[in-house]
Amino acid sequence: MFGERVDGQDEEAAKTVLVDEGGHSASPALRLQILTTEHWSLLSTRSLSWNEAFSRATMFLSVLSGAVVALALVAQATAFGDGFVTFALLILPVVLFVGVVSFARLVAINHEDVAWVVGMNMLRHAYLQVAPELREYFITGSNDDEAGVMATYGATPGPGSFAHEFVTTPGMLAVINGVVAGILAGIVALRFGWLTPVAAALGVAVALITCALLAIHQYRHVVGPREQRPARFPRDESPN
Repeated sequence: MFGERVDGQDEEAAKTVLVDEGGHSASPALRLQILTTEHWSLLSTRSLSWNEAFSRATMFLSVLSGAVVALALVAQATAFGDGFVTFALLILPVVLFVGVVSFARLVAINHEDVAWVVGMNMLRHAYLQVAPELREYFITGSNDDEAGVMATYGATPGPGSFAHEFVTTPGMLAVINGVVAGILAGIVALRFGWLTPVAAALGVAVALITCALLAIHQYRHVVGPREQRPARFPRDESPN
């Protein structure tokens, strides 16, 4: 997804990118400056992505808070009558739409963030080619395999737990979206004359199904592609 494994000749050329050889037209200092510039570019991109993620989550929570306050005021004015039900059927789909698109964008941001982390790990790999004695001072990853990516994130290598997805920001939005979808389904059921226990059961079922579908979407678009990506510089090929 993020690149194909290079053959032995290409990898050898990549490992000597900072070595002063006649085949290079740029000096080692200039090549190091180019790599450093790219490193800062990736850092800036990650910062912008996370700012967007926080803004998206804040926007959705603000819309949700405003909708809850509006529903409370209408409920007081209509005593949970037909006016309240009509208002809820108008406003809750909008809240759910904002929540779902915010969730989808956060999942996309997390997917993109893996690519930026992989790029920075590859740059650290190049740095350590010219100064391998500095390896013990690096607490982030310098390989683009799963272990290296998780080292940069400060997490444990491996596929991770499916339940862990719910403690992330997109996971939190998935749960909230599930609750909104369940409430909306319950109100629709009551509108069609269903009994309250049946409508409540339908709402719970819709909430659980929505949460599960969103969590599966997050897992397949972030964790799965990350683990399937071939590594150009796996840990066992790192310089000593």
